[in-house]
Amino acid sequence: MDYPRSVRLAESLKKIISEYLHQDLKDPRIGFVTITNVEVTQDLKYATIFFSILEKKREIEKTILALENAKGHIRKKLGRELRLKFIPQLIFKIDHSLEATMRISKILNKIHQEEK
Repeated sequence: MDYPRSVRLAESLKKIISEYLHQDLKDPRIGFVTITNVEVTQDLKYATIFFSILEKKREIEKTILALENAKGHIRKKLGRELRLKFIPQLIFKIDHSLEATMRISKILNKIHQEEK
């Protein structure tokens, strides 16, 4: 099965950006960030990078600011790694699904404990 170009690019972006954040980017404001998903528009001009972070509220804001400041460096890295005429503009968005999953898990554990 042949996947659309935007899906293949999204997977490549996810891999490269994840590696860059964990190995090359030396910004102390960026905590433990996990890239959870990448969505690329059909015209390949924009990429939305969803990430999760296990930090307190004020640390999350610092991380978002650091990611916004690192966009140029990340795009430069992508330009070296990928063979594209244009590198997509990056849009970072926090992924709240991990928080929701943890909240649901706590509720289920509580219900399970109450049943015993």
